[in-house]
Amino acid sequence: MTIYGWIQILLYCGILVALVKPVGFYMYRVFNGDRTFLSPVLVPFERGLYRLSGTSEKEEQHWAVYATAMLLFNLVGLLVLYALQRLQGVLPYNPAGMTAVDPQLAFNTAASFITNTNWQNYGGESTMSYLVQMAGLTVQNFVSAATGIAIAIALIRGFARASGKSIGNFWVDLTRCTLYVLLPMCIVLTLVYVWLGIPQTLGPYVDATTLEGAKQTIALGPVASQVAIKMLGTNGGGFFNANAAHPFENPDAISNMIQMLTIFVLGAGLTNVFGRMVGNQRQGWAILASMGVLFIIGVIVCYWAEAAGNPLVHALGIDGGNMEGKETRFGIAASALFAVITTAASCGAVNAMHDSFTALGGMIPLINMQLGEVIVGGVGAGFYGILMFVVIAVFVAGLMVGRTPEYLGKKIEATEVKMAMLAILCLPLAMLIFTAIAVVLPSAVASMANGGPHGFSEVLYAYTSAAANNGSAFGGLTGNTPWYNLTMAIGMLMGRFLVIIPALAIAGSLAAKKTVPASAGTFPTDGTLFVGLLVGVIIIVGGLTFFPSLAVGPIVEHLAMIHGQTF
Repeated sequence: MTIYGWIQILLYCGILVALVKPVGFYMYRVFNGDRTFLSPVLVPFERGLYRLSGTSEKEEQHWAVYATAMLLFNLVGLLVLYALQRLQGVLPYNPAGMTAVDPQLAFNTAASFITNTNWQNYGGESTMSYLVQMAGLTVQNFVSAATGIAIAIALIRGFARASGKSIGNFWVDLTRCTLYVLLPMCIVLTLVYVWLGIPQTLGPYVDATTLEGAKQTIALGPVASQVAIKMLGTNGGGFFNANAAHPFENPDAISNMIQMLTIFVLGAGLTNVFGRMVGNQRQGWAILASMGVLFIIGVIVCYWAEAAGNPLVHALGIDGGNMEGKETRFGIAASALFAVITTAASCGAVNAMHDSFTALGGMIPLINMQLGEVIVGGVGAGFYGILMFVVIAVFVAGLMVGRTPEYLGKKIEATEVKMAMLAILCLPLAMLIFTAIAVVLPSAVASMANGGPHGFSEVLYAYTSAAANNGSAFGGLTGNTPWYNLTMAIGMLMGRFLVIIPALAIAGSLAAKKTVPASAGTFPTDGTLFVGLLVGVIIIVGGLTFFPSLAVGPIVEHLAMIHGQTF
C-alpha cells in the first residue's frame, strides 16, 4: 500500500460525501413534485406523457396496485428485449451483420437487464447490434434503474406518511426519475466521456493494419452514452467484453474517477432524500454512516490483500503487489477501490479481472454482494435493501429493552418483520442452493476454469452476482450454457422481485399507521449507537448465512496459499 493509493481513496470519499446533500436535495424536490431548474422545459413533456398513459401526478396508488404496475411494466420490458434479440438479424442498425441471439442466452440477457443485473454471457461487440444495444439494453438501463429508485421512494413514503392508504404512483415516480434525474445527468456525462476520448458513433467497425501487417477490426459504436447510464444507473453491462478495463470505455484515471463517483452518487443521495422526507436529516446521515463503515472496511481489506500480493510469487524473487488482471493505467489502489465500489452497489462494471485477485481480495466483492449490496447499494435497490436490515435492527433493539420496537414513530410489528426477513432470506436461497447443485452437476462443473476452492468460488460468485443483481463475474466460469443461462436468470428474477414485493408491502403497512410521538424510552436511531447496531446486525446475519460457503472457497484458498499449496 502506498500514500498515493490512500490519497486516491480519500479523495474519492471526500468528493462523494460533498455530493450527497446537493444530489439529495435535488432528488427530494423532484419526487416531492416541487419546481426545479429543469421544470420549465420538462413539465409540459411530463404532463403530456401522463395524458398519453391515462394517469396523473395527482393520482395515488395502494401498495398492491403500485406493485402490480411495476410487475406488468417489467414483464413487457422482458418480452420486448427478448424479441429484439431474437429478431436482431432482420432489424436495422446492424452494420456488423449480427445474427439472432440464441433463445436461452436471449432469455438470460433479457432477465439480466430488466432486473438491473446486466450479467453478460456474451461479448457485446461480437453479439449485439447497435439497435439492440440502444433500443434494448440502454433503454432497460434507464428504466430498470428508475424502477429501483421508484421503489425506494415508495418505501420512504411509507415511513414518512401517517394514516395513509397510498404510497405514490409508480408511473409518476418512474417518469420523474427518468426525465429529471437520469436523462439530464447522462447527457452531461456522455459529453464529458466523448471529450475524454470514448467513442460515440453509429458508423461501422473500422479495419486497421497492425505493425506486423495483420488485419484488425476495431469495434466502435454508441459507447459513451451507454457508459454514462451503465454507471449512473448501476447497471454495469459493458458495450465491450472487457467492460471498464477497455480503453474505449475507460480511457484514463480521470474517466475512472468519474465512473466510480457516478456508481455511488445516486445511492448515497437517497440517504439524504430519506432524511428530508421523514423530517430529520440526521436519520439519513446515520444510514449513510452505516454504509460507510462497511465500505471502508471492505476497501482496507481488499487494498491490503492486493498490495500484499502472493507469497508464492514473492518466493520466486518477484516483489510487489498483485498486478495480475489489472490495468497499469489504474494500478492496484484504483482497481481494488473500483472492485469494492462496483460490488457494494448493484453495478457489476469491472476495470480489473476479479478472478485474478488474491483469495481475500476476491472475497470482499463476494461479501459485498452477499450482504445484499446494502453498502450504498444500487440505485434504489441498495437503499430499500438496507431499510430491511433497519427493520430487523430496531426489532432486535426492542427485544433487548423489552418494548415494542419503533422507527421514526412507527411501531414495527409482526407484518414488517416477516416481510423484511422474507426479503433478506430470498438472496441466500437463490445464491446457495443453485451453487450447491452446480458444483455436483457434471455439465455445470465442466464450465469451471479452475479446480479446488477457487473453482468453487467462481460458481459461488456467479450465483451471488446474479441474485444480488450485480452482474460482475470472476471471469473464469463459462456461463453461456443452458444450465447457467436458465438458473442464473431465475436467480436474477428472484433477487429482484422477491425483495421488491415485501418492501412495497412494508411501505403500505407503515403508511397506514399513525405516528407515535417519541418518549423517554424511545431508542434513538440517529446516533452512533444505532449505527453500530445496524452494522452489527448486517455483519451477523451475513456472517451466519454465508460463512460456511466462504470458508470452503476464498478462506481455505488463502490458507492454502500462505502454506505454499496450489491447485
